[in-house]
Amino acid sequence: MAAVPNIKAVIEYDGTDFCGFQRQPSAPTIQGELERALRELFCEPAVKVIGAGRTDAGVHAIGQVVSFTAPEAFPIDRISPALNGLLPASIRAKGAEEVPAQFHARYSAKARTYVYAVLNRAVPSALLARYAWHLTQPLDIGAMREAAGGLVGAKDFVSFGIPERAGGSTVRQVFDLRIARRRDAVLFKIRANAFLRGMARAIVGALVEVGRGKRRPGEVAEMLAARDRRAAGVSAPPQGLYLTRVEY
Repeated sequence: MAAVPNIKAVIEYDGTDFCGFQRQPSAPTIQGELERALRELFCEPAVKVIGAGRTDAGVHAIGQVVSFTAPEAFPIDRISPALNGLLPASIRAKGAEEVPAQFHARYSAKARTYVYAVLNRAVPSALLARYAWHLTQPLDIGAMREAAGGLVGAKDFVSFGIPERAGGSTVRQVFDLRIARRRDAVLFKIRANAFLRGMARAIVGALVEVGRGKRRPGEVAEMLAARDRRAAGVSAPPQGLYLTRVEY
């Protein structure tokens, strides 16, 4: 008997109207919509989709990666366009390919990159309200970069998030954390081996406090050392966060 094809697909979505990626019994989710569409497409009663990142409610993705099995006879090159005909307009499959049986969208990943967008100007945007955090007070980019330096490396990020399962490790390695201004936008780019739940938004929230002058740059390292989620303060809202890339 031939092996069942294991499929890797890259997914883009606007997370505004969804309660996160992970399937929930009575709420709209990205995983739920993907599994519904695949059941219809493959005429299979049970299809399980595995995601590289369990994005929270309101968080978007440009480069989410999922894996699932497909019927042997289904043409791989038809999966992506066929899925897009069954999914809501806010979710799109950007491509699909067959991968080795041992490939796992989540556990095979070596690095993930999130980008957070802040609209930093006096006037709000009618178009970007769903896609960026609007802040009117100018942000000190230099101070935020200084603070961000203390978060790079392999560290215990328990002050900035919670593990997916109780008792799981809270040590993560941040490979790179960059902050840049692009006209009215301030962009935070965080690349790490993995993220705790809420970690990216908690980091941005803390750095913005520094940028506003409400905290000293050195206080971010102190938050890390406190090993207490309350030390990091308020998280950035979800609408500015994007999962942009997963590396294998």
